[in-house]
Amino acid sequence: MPKLKTHSGSKKRFKISGTGKVIMAQAGKRHGMIKRTNKQIRNQRGTTVMFKGDADNMKKFFLPNG
Repeated sequence: MPKLKTHSGSKKRFKISGTGKVIMAQAGKRHGMIKRTNKQIRNQRGTTVMFKGDADNMKKFFLPNG
């Protein structure tokens, strides 16, 4: 069985915490800030934890060595 490589795009965007959760940046902060409310922009600062079902797939297919 060959070794599994980590997906290059995923290793730049996601990180696995010490407890095994997948940490990701908040979505919706790249452009178009003018049409978003100040509350939305405030709440999208920093990082967030990915939902468990999505995180399980992410770790299985894209971050096998993480």
